Amino acid sequence: MKILTEVFSGLILTCFSAGALASCTSTKKAESLPKIDMTAWNYNEEDDVYYQLGIQYVANPADTKYESLGLFVPGSYFDAKDNGDGTYTLTVNANSKVDDFSAADAPFVMPIQTPGYAALEAPTAYTHDVKAYTDAGFIFIYAGARGRDQGAPAGVTDFKAAIRYVRYNKDLLPGNTERLFTYGMSGGGAQSAILGASGDAPEYEKYLKALGAVMTESDAVMGSMDWCPITNLNVADAAYEWELGSPRTNLDEKTKAVSEGLAKAFATYINSLGLKDEDGNLLTLEQSDDGLYHAGSYYEYLKATIETSLNNFLSDTKWPYNANEQKAALGQNMMLPEGWKPRGPQGLQAGGHQKGQNGMQAGRPQPGAEDLDGIQRGKSAASGNVDLSGTYKSAAEYIAALNANEEWVIYDEESNTAKITSVEAFMKNVKQLQKSVGAFDDLNTSQGENTLFGLGDGKALHFDSLMAEVLEGIDSELAQAYKEDISKSDSLGTSMKERVNMYNPMYYLSPVYGGYRSAKVAKYWRIHAGIFQGDTAISTEMDYALALKNYGDQVESIDFTEVWGLYHNEAERSGTSTANLIAWIKECLE
Repeated sequence: MKILTEVFSGLILTCFSAGALASCTSTKKAESLPKIDMTAWNYNEEDDVYYQLGIQYVANPADTKYESLGLFVPGSYFDAKDNGDGTYTLTVNANSKVDDFSAADAPFVMPIQTPGYAALEAPTAYTHDVKAYTDAGFIFIYAGARGRDQGAPAGVTDFKAAIRYVRYNKDLLPGNTERLFTYGMSGGGAQSAILGASGDAPEYEKYLKALGAVMTESDAVMGSMDWCPITNLNVADAAYEWELGSPRTNLDEKTKAVSEGLAKAFATYINSLGLKDEDGNLLTLEQSDDGLYHAGSYYEYLKATIETSLNNFLSDTKWPYNANEQKAALGQNMMLPEGWKPRGPQGLQAGGHQKGQNGMQAGRPQPGAEDLDGIQRGKSAASGNVDLSGTYKSAAEYIAALNANEEWVIYDEESNTAKITSVEAFMKNVKQLQKSVGAFDDLNTSQGENTLFGLGDGKALHFDSLMAEVLEGIDSELAQAYKEDISKSDSLGTSMKERVNMYNPMYYLSPVYGGYRSAKVAKYWRIHAGIFQGDTAISTEMDYALALKNYGDQVESIDFTEVWGLYHNEAERSGTSTANLIAWIKECLE
């Protein structure tokens, strides 16, 4: 095959020939990307914010609907000249200051609001949602990005390209582009975590080059705020069964064997990681009476995490306490484009015990509804969950409600503290079992994550190698279907295993993975989740929080918090997610 390349005025024309000319494609060089036009700024007088929209951040966009960004800058950071046509020419006012920051050191903040790994459209109009951040002196980057239909790693690649483009303009903009923080919830929290763990990771280079991204700048971030991250997808199915599988009922013999096989596989995985607690003790799982490894130091660490969450709640709460008001007050504060609607997953809808391939049960508890991120979930308390919807006059009354079905919380009224009898009791009574066996890599490829690891055509594929191994001894035909999907590579020749690694923060944080210490890891982390959610296992966020604590001096602080009483939202013990995020960033930069 001959490869002929000619360069014309900023275009690269590449022709591939096999005897005769087969195909020609043209792409712009990254160096042809124009910098921000400083004569084309708009101004929102009410908020005192200068902004630009539609800034293309790659030279060869795959989808212009998504691959552009908006910048929103506090007005005081600029000196402005009115162009007379509604736009302004701006220069940085070096002496300006907003709140705690100056034009020299202002931080940048970027939302990764991609629930369910959905696409995020670039902004097409000014949004007042930026005001809380610009009033605090932050510069707000609102970048669009492709979503799960385009296949991993499209979304994270786009956000990396946007970060690089902003740094490409650091000589024109106020602020310090090294002080860049990301935040997101659910699939957005996951992608924020990946961005925090994979700064300048070599695996992304060919994807960035294909888009014509700026290759002379870094995409590493300083801090990552992750609410309820749906991540660690290579072991997420196994983690779900190890934690939440025990309350499942009415499973057929094959499906029960898959659930238990995944639980055991998770124990093997945990024991391979070498995770340590804050005192340097090794965290491992040991075989328990049920054979599912619900014992050992890792198990006790998870149990203590649950107890800390409950005791934080008891300490924080003023009685009487209304559970419904708490959920409303501390719910989501997501910033999404106007008119954004979730896209449901392909394939089967949520339902009772639906049949998968070869007649296996999906094991979903009860019919559900589409949540904010477009993922189907069971909604009712099908696993014996207690009713916590009322108003409680005292802590003792609330504990009695937790113990309505069985006594699993032991409360000491004098110290206002509690312990639990077991992790399984917590899962049975308050953790919402909402997903089927194969919670993320569904037996029917019906989950959003199946589409995420498709090949960019919107079609879903299996991706979980652990699931394939477990199925081998249970249903060889289904195991083969998994293996065939897992053997596929994307258009740039990247294998399924490699793409799953690229979307796993543990790949860059744990020494058992090949990507360990190959990327620039963020210094500051804030990982919060609603502990009652059934969207993923607690171990999902707990594991990479532990890996960060074990990582070394490069990681300076980790705020890992499980919030009692909350579900799949921007979970906070008190206050609002936006105010707490702003306060945390300021604290990091003190």
